[in-house]
Amino acid sequence: MNKYADSQRLVIFDADGTTIDAFHAIEKAFLQHGMDIGDMDRFQKRRKLFKFLGGVREFPTNLRRQFGKQNRKQLLETLTEVYRSEATLFPGMAQLLRTLIETPNIRVGLITRNITIEPEKTLKKLFQRHGIDTDRLDYFSCISLKEQKSDYMKIARQLFSINPACAYACGDEYSDYLAAVNSGMHPFVVSYGFEGNIRLTEKFGVPSEVVSKTPAEFSHRLLHALNLPASH
Repeated sequence: MNKYADSQRLVIFDADGTTIDAFHAIEKAFLQHGMDIGDMDRFQKRRKLFKFLGGVREFPTNLRRQFGKQNRKQLLETLTEVYRSEATLFPGMAQLLRTLIETPNIRVGLITRNITIEPEKTLKKLFQRHGIDTDRLDYFSCISLKEQKSDYMKIARQLFSINPACAYACGDEYSDYLAAVNSGMHPFVVSYGFEGNIRLTEKFGVPSEVVSKTPAEFSHRLLHALNLPASH
């Protein structure tokens, strides 16, 4: 029989599109290199391969400007600088994170595929600007695009002997939903990030009951699930 830590709960957050307003950070970096990723609605509808190449209107120019290792390197450097000095958390996310970090018996983790240079350093700077010390997180892992989030979710859950019924995973893409389910954790999905509500619920069949359309709705749902007051 499994032995679980008494009264311990676990919340795993995604970074880009869930806690961090990644779209506007990416948009700003692209504009500095004469590129355009289009509007938010079209960005959310694109397949992953084309997310950063733009739609039909933007594709030719973006492809030319990203062609070649040097161009891609310069774009990545710009994106990293934007994240470290300008990118913002969604409204209410800093307060939500602080509340959970400071609440006894709640373990807080961050698992991300952030693509900036030295992503752990990048995110530390970004969160620090919002009053969040990433050293206070119970679990923090920057993984590659090829690695499975579900594997790291299981590692975090097992590290603290958390009952799967007391573990929650928050993300903004269908892959995040699948990772949560495959790791035995309850999914919280948001539709204000990399994938919109229609794509999540109608194309991929994510239950609308687990999808939050705004940061405020997401915060309220999560705090309610953890039996914490919304105004905490």
